[in-house]
Amino acid sequence: MNKTLKKNIGKLHLWLGLGSGLVVFIVALTGSLLVFEDEIDAYVNPEFYTVATVAAPKKTIDYCVAILQKQHAVEKINRIYTFNAPDRTLRILGKNTKGKSILFSIDPYTGKVLAAVPQKSRFFSVVLDLHRHLIMGDFGKFITGCSALIFVFLLISGMILWWPKKIKHLKQRLTVKWNASFKRVNWDFHSTFGFYSFLVLLIICLTGLTWSFKWFESGIYLLADGTTKKPSTKVKNPTKEDPKLNQTAFYDRILKATDSIFPYKGNTQIRMPNDSINSIFVIKENLEKAVPNQASAAYFDRYTAKNIESRPYELFSTGDKVRRLIYPIHTGSIYGYPTKILAFLVCLFAATLPISGFLIWLGRKK
Repeated sequence: MNKTLKKNIGKLHLWLGLGSGLVVFIVALTGSLLVFEDEIDAYVNPEFYTVATVAAPKKTIDYCVAILQKQHAVEKINRIYTFNAPDRTLRILGKNTKGKSILFSIDPYTGKVLAAVPQKSRFFSVVLDLHRHLIMGDFGKFITGCSALIFVFLLISGMILWWPKKIKHLKQRLTVKWNASFKRVNWDFHSTFGFYSFLVLLIICLTGLTWSFKWFESGIYLLADGTTKKPSTKVKNPTKEDPKLNQTAFYDRILKATDSIFPYKGNTQIRMPNDSINSIFVIKENLEKAVPNQASAAYFDRYTAKNIESRPYELFSTGDKVRRLIYPIHTGSIYGYPTKILAFLVCLFAATLPISGFLIWLGRKK
């Protein structure tokens, strides 16, 4: 490679790294935590995950909802989370009379509320907001997106700078000389482990762009389906509200119908519409599949609980299937604990890159 070109790439690598370093550090550190979100949260807050005693039969979802409405002033149900494992709690996200969204954990066998926390105050809700938006809303989302784009360049330019001029120097570039000076060890640590983690970090970074930029998500659909139009997840409700309609066992009828349509083992989310137009959206993840996040969808009348439409995962467009794979790839959960541990380690390493890079620059200045 031309010496001048490589020198210019080095300057860009340096200054873009210094400029985006703080954001990269925050995003990488929070990302490493989010890899094991369920495991950490289940250890710290077990009351949101498991019950002490499994004693069938379960109470109905409608029974549990009625308790929240009477005892906790829940005015609107937003989401209901049911799980296949018999020892898992029932989770309900509801809005109280003060307009605050509260996440409730309920013992499905007794109907007892085990725990409640404002949704935005949950530790991992804050961590996720910091990871995606720097707790700065859309502006923070733009900053993290731009920093991710810069990081992609830093990874590629880092590989160019790492690449040895002669093949005989390759062994030296692949090892860290631990018994050398701190300056040398820091350089080796930054460049050598940067090489080993390059591909995984590049994949994590590129998939993360899906949540930052609409054009990137549209690009996925363009490549997969030949169109940038993302299939709608909303279906208009066919009936109007009628006080005479039968609301008995409303949520349980939806859950039973979903299990009948999709008889596999899975975790189910019932998502109530936020407007007055659309129907109830239900999604059931197939736990019988080796690759996670394969879920089918069904739509139900918000007033009658009758099934309107069903969308099996097998009939999803290629773009939708790829889009659903983005999350497990990004979080490292695609192949269970081996890939999660790998994602955790490289994210931790990514958090050190701005520090070791800054020390390299500082050493040169001195």
